[in-house]
Amino acid sequence: MLIIGYIASLIIGISLGLIGGGGSILTVPVLVYLMGVDPVMATAYSLFIVGTTSLAGVIPKYKAGEVNIKTATIFGIPAIAAVFLTRKFIVPAIPEEIFSIGSFVLSKGILLMVLFAVLMVFASVSMITSKKDAEPESGEQKFNFPLIFLEGIIVGTLTGLVGAGGGFLIIPALVILSKLPMKQAVGTSLLIIAAKSLIGFTGDLGNDPMDWRLILTVTGLAIVGIILGSMLSKKVDGKKLKKGFGWFVLIMGIYILVKELFFHSDAAIH
Repeated sequence: MLIIGYIASLIIGISLGLIGGGGSILTVPVLVYLMGVDPVMATAYSLFIVGTTSLAGVIPKYKAGEVNIKTATIFGIPAIAAVFLTRKFIVPAIPEEIFSIGSFVLSKGILLMVLFAVLMVFASVSMITSKKDAEPESGEQKFNFPLIFLEGIIVGTLTGLVGAGGGFLIIPALVILSKLPMKQAVGTSLLIIAAKSLIGFTGDLGNDPMDWRLILTVTGLAIVGIILGSMLSKKVDGKKLKKGFGWFVLIMGIYILVKELFFHSDAAIH
């Protein structure tokens, strides 16, 4: 299982390099189901893995002029604040046992996995049904500040709860609200994901002991994957790949929902 987990870690990076997102949605399931990490800890580990991998992926994008620093700042500040506060205060405040019905106990771990699965389903739908990438009209970039700020808070809070990068939410927001071209939106979203995930992760430091050997191994493999993915992206049709990956994420999301809600054998407090 551990070997499969390491292979999956490589795939996380490859998908990030190929389609600019989606890979982070696999990090938590890989850690929980293949590597036996507690769900709450997995969301913390995921923030470091996703953040560091995205940071590695943003370097070539920045060199190619595909990162808009101004947009990243406007969107990133509320997102970073929200993810840090969520990890530091909201996640530790969730009770270990939320409620029970008969033999079923809704624990903190099950709640986070169910939230994560719902996010996976939404992410998969956006990948499967993605319209043609709308290129905004040329001209001066106009910001819808209140909406960008609100979206930043929502994405930051979700990221904090489930440990996913949220690229599938950020990229459309940047195209629609900030009028960014698609390539710039992908590059800019990687920078936002890197900043908010890594700063959010610091909210977990001191809460529980971390398995740094596992974290750094998975991160290293994902970084190798993102480099391979970036190289492959020049030869592979990203749009077809994104749709196929979307179906895979949808199946995974439904599987997690069913497993956690109906077949959670220990139904115990994590």
